[in-house]
Amino acid sequence: MSDEPGRQSRPAFYAARPGGWRDWWTLLHPPYTAWHLSYVVIGASLAPHVSLARLLGTLLAFLFAVGFAAHALDELHGRPLGTRIPAQALVALTVGGLVGALALGIAGLSRIGWPLIPFMVLGPLLVAAYNWELFGGFVHTDAGFALAWGSFPVLVAYVAQTGRLALSPVIAAGAAAALSAAQRRLSTPARLLRRRVDSVTGAITMKDGTVVPLDAGVLLTPLDSALQLLSWGVVLVAAALAIARLG
Repeated sequence: MSDEPGRQSRPAFYAARPGGWRDWWTLLHPPYTAWHLSYVVIGASLAPHVSLARLLGTLLAFLFAVGFAAHALDELHGRPLGTRIPAQALVALTVGGLVGALALGIAGLSRIGWPLIPFMVLGPLLVAAYNWELFGGFVHTDAGFALAWGSFPVLVAYVAQTGRLALSPVIAAGAAAALSAAQRRLSTPARLLRRRVDSVTGAITMKDGTVVPLDAGVLLTPLDSALQLLSWGVVLVAAALAIARLG
């Protein structure tokens, strides 16, 4: 499956070679974690007044819940990344990440108030429901992923800044859902090719008679490239908004 030794056989385009600290890098899913943390910045930047302290607190909470807990829980469920991280460490990271996120939410209640409570309840529930495929896998779908990892961070970040919702963050949440749906539409076949397919054979015959051989690399390249470009694009949009509002 590889025209670049060692790369296409890895479980994701950003995965490092197995072993040691590299397993922790792979577990964090750096491009995707940055992508979804960018939704936090976008949601917060829509508020009339942006508090840097609240933004940093919200970013840290999502890093704990999504970057650490959700990814550790996912790796516990079948080892899709093939890491050698001990199960006990993954359990500790899951529990610690969720506790840390909830602790930050509780700390914010005194300033933000009751509108934050529904999101504090829903957040851990989404992490568990998606990664454990609870409720018959209802959340573990394209739509569930789009709403949980796309819309949810935008709305939480705005509420953390203002204590309420408004039309603009709802529209932005829709945009984040669309981008996250696109992410899943691209990553699903990419994961299939990397993690479950043993070999790919075939060819494309052009109208002029040219024959282009098909292999895993030919199929993976546009998927991985699109995912990389989208992740950078969302991060740069978030950075531009943060600089404009806080600079």
